[in-house]
Amino acid sequence: MSIEILDESGSGLDVKHFSQLARFVMDQMRVHPLAELCIKAVDEDTIAELNEKWMEKEGPTDVLAFPMDELRPGLVNEEPEEGVLGDLVLCPAVAERQGEAAGHGTLAELELLTTHGILHLLGYDHAEPEEHKVMFGLQDQLLAQWRAQPAT
Repeated sequence: MSIEILDESGSGLDVKHFSQLARFVMDQMRVHPLAELCIKAVDEDTIAELNEKWMEKEGPTDVLAFPMDELRPGLVNEEPEEGVLGDLVLCPAVAERQGEAAGHGTLAELELLTTHGILHLLGYDHAEPEEHKVMFGLQDQLLAQWRAQPAT
């Protein structure tokens, strides 16, 4: 897998940690081993511009997902499709506020947003109640598995 992580936010994002998390989530979702993903951490002004341009919403947000080749999770006993998964844009400043409000801190919030964004890139959504239940259940399961691993 090709996972590129760019920290343009000035937050000191642990690039290795988030690369390992992205690889873990993509492995669990049976994404093709040669799939490509780019994660970029940006400041609030940058994500606000992207949010307005692409989502037609005002102000900064926590994560934006830009799928490329519309890859979907692989199935057991089936070769996953090769291609570019897409781009995620994270805003650590927004994640910090959300993590404090949720009581779990910035790192946990950024892990949640990374996992959430990858699921969006794989076609998951949460607009409808049933979609929400499936996506957030899977997100919680992936994060629990990630956090249960021995530290490397």
